[in-house]
Amino acid sequence: MAGNWKMYKTPAETAAFFEAFRPLVATAGHCEIVICPPFIDLPAAVASVHGTSIRVGAQNLYWAKEGAFTGEVSGPMICAAGATHVIVGHSERRQYFGETDETVLRRTLAALDAGLTPIVCVGELLEHREAGRTESVLCEQCVKSIAGLDERQFAQIVIAYEPVWAIGTGKTATPQIAAEAHGVIRREMAKRYGNGPAADVRILYGGSVKPDNVKSLMAQDEIDGVLVGGASLDAKSFAAIVNFTS
Repeated sequence: MAGNWKMYKTPAETAAFFEAFRPLVATAGHCEIVICPPFIDLPAAVASVHGTSIRVGAQNLYWAKEGAFTGEVSGPMICAAGATHVIVGHSERRQYFGETDETVLRRTLAALDAGLTPIVCVGELLEHREAGRTESVLCEQCVKSIAGLDERQFAQIVIAYEPVWAIGTGKTATPQIAAEAHGVIRREMAKRYGNGPAADVRILYGGSVKPDNVKSLMAQDEIDGVLVGGASLDAKSFAAIVNFTS
């Protein structure tokens, strides 16, 4: 169960969030919890989860380890801050900052090289879905941004399916639509890595996940977890999502 805070919260607000959040998920042993705040908040988040099973991730990384790349942050820097995960290829990075399938692969490889767990995002636009191109778009993104990994590398990633039309819009793919898309991704991965590794890879659903729809989403066999945006900014809301089984 992963939370993506996007460009929200200061370090002080981060510490306050975890102060409220920690006791609410103290007995949540059924899942892995990862929260991805802005870069500036990573130290505060890491300090706040010390001694717990909660993990901290970044929202992006650059593929070089160091260099004259003003404004960028590398995998080793993220690791040094104490984070263990990183989101790669989020639709907002693709939409606003020129991310491509090719750069997603480069960032994924850099994350793995740094010892981070990349959460690699794929998903179609509304125009793709309305044109009946969801499957072809997902397959193309998987081939170009994931299938360049070898078998060992593939075993270390997490995939997130994020239909772009459902992110921050209040629209949510029905559990059935989400499960069908997850099935497309898993079948495409099976072509490259075999049925076993494709079955084992965790595929998260992201797109207006809230406490009132998480249980129906997680009831789908193909959905292994969720990547939550706005609802992860509130401690009680995200705790309710994490504790969906209770």
